[in-house]
Amino acid sequence: MYLVKTPRIIKELFSELVWSINTNEKNIYLSFDDGPHPTITTFVLENLKQYNATASFFCIGKNVETHPEIYEKIINEGHLVGNHTQQHLNGWKTSNEHYINDVMQASKVIKSNYFRPPYGKIKRNQSNYLIKKGFQIIMWDVLSGDFDTSISKETCLKNVITKTKDGSIVVFHDSEKAFEKLQFTLPRMLQYFSELGYSFKRLP
Repeated sequence: MYLVKTPRIIKELFSELVWSINTNEKNIYLSFDDGPHPTITTFVLENLKQYNATASFFCIGKNVETHPEIYEKIINEGHLVGNHTQQHLNGWKTSNEHYINDVMQASKVIKSNYFRPPYGKIKRNQSNYLIKKGFQIIMWDVLSGDFDTSISKETCLKNVITKTKDGSIVVFHDSEKAFEKLQFTLPRMLQYFSELGYSFKRLP
């Protein structure tokens, strides 16, 4: 169970987290979780380049260690990187000490003060600790659902087309599970919003 569009009440209850970007411009903030992956991340980068788009990639530490050349390619092409833990841990199911240690382990290879909790699940005392350590915790305004095997690729596209607005942080996944829907949705979304005059930016 997940919400495609994050309700205002959740944003207000957890206002210390970043859900969207305040802007008067037609900017969309694409983000990609769970990489880097040699094939899928490369696909994403090639599509972004076609539209002079920049984005934010929340990387898993163990994947960065396995594919350092793809991680460097993300940075070299002007995109932002963020920490997504070392082992893709669910904060609700992990002790505070283990969770924090895992984030810090990932920080050894991911040099960034941006952090996104896997599954969007993090305990308040975990987030408070990370914020005190200087992390900005980035959530989202729109969840594409590309990871959801129960929906069609057309529904995934509809999710992002109908819910995205100025300043939205939109989540996709550069992972094998999501690749079929990502392949369909990302190029069409980029074209659709580009034709409406939107730009795609990395997080400020």
